[in-house]
Amino acid sequence: MHIAEVLKGSRINFSFEFFPPRDAEGAERLFATIRDLTPLMPSYVSVTYGAGGSTRELTRDLVVRIQRETKLTVVSHLTCVGACRDEIEEILTKYRSSGIENVMALRGDPPAGQTRFVKSEGGFAYASELVAFIKERFPAMGIGVAGYPEGHAETPNRLREMDYLKEKVDAGADYLCTQFFFDNRDFYDFCERCELAGIRVPIIAGIMPVTTRQGMLRMADLALGTRYPARLLKALSRARDDRHVENVGLHWATEQVRDLIDNGVRGIHFYTLNRSRATLRIYEALGVTDSSQLSE
Repeated sequence: MHIAEVLKGSRINFSFEFFPPRDAEGAERLFATIRDLTPLMPSYVSVTYGAGGSTRELTRDLVVRIQRETKLTVVSHLTCVGACRDEIEEILTKYRSSGIENVMALRGDPPAGQTRFVKSEGGFAYASELVAFIKERFPAMGIGVAGYPEGHAETPNRLREMDYLKEKVDAGADYLCTQFFFDNRDFYDFCERCELAGIRVPIIAGIMPVTTRQGMLRMADLALGTRYPARLLKALSRARDDRHVENVGLHWATEQVRDLIDNGVRGIHFYTLNRSRATLRIYEALGVTDSSQLSE
């Protein structure tokens, strides 16, 4: 189903993100996770690229398998990194022939060992150009783009940041999905700034619970500029081990979700890290068994 159609309904939408495993064993573990989470009735699931688009083929294969073997609506990430227009058109043609109707259009991070993004020969320099290309060549394809409530590390000018975001929306994006954040006030402020900038598409909030101290450090590396509120850090400092860290992180994420629901968020996107436990525990803490109950 086209994500634009999904988002037209009155319900709050819930979605899960996965990344492509690198071997057959990892693929089976991932599909076990997908089976665990399917009863939660997500509106859609998405599949990422590795840094620098390094898992393009794995992403494509996983997306096609989810489309073929499940009843889930699937969104494939697509980046500008290391690909020319012909290669991107080839990927999109395969998706279309496989019944895949939605992509998340991103500029993408530089490959490992590089400090800045470099446009590929015959490729795109910005996500807005990729969105415009998809809209022109594959007008039936649903398109999501990324938003950054705490700001993008490469755009310290927060005014220009909103201009760049609007360019992606004006090029044809159907919705925004945000980077994860830990203070809902940052998300609400971001939504207000989008409104002021004339951005009217639905905005989906990204949530990633802290489950280990080492994982928190990796999250900070992945999303430069991520702000950990002092209240969260204080609570984590009292945790004796990673089991208690997980309890603190899941409680914090659950309260984020509860507050977002109470304030009428359009959608919530769970960054699962290919594991079901954290998401299942959040649903359990909310006292529900599937997303339709969360939306009532």
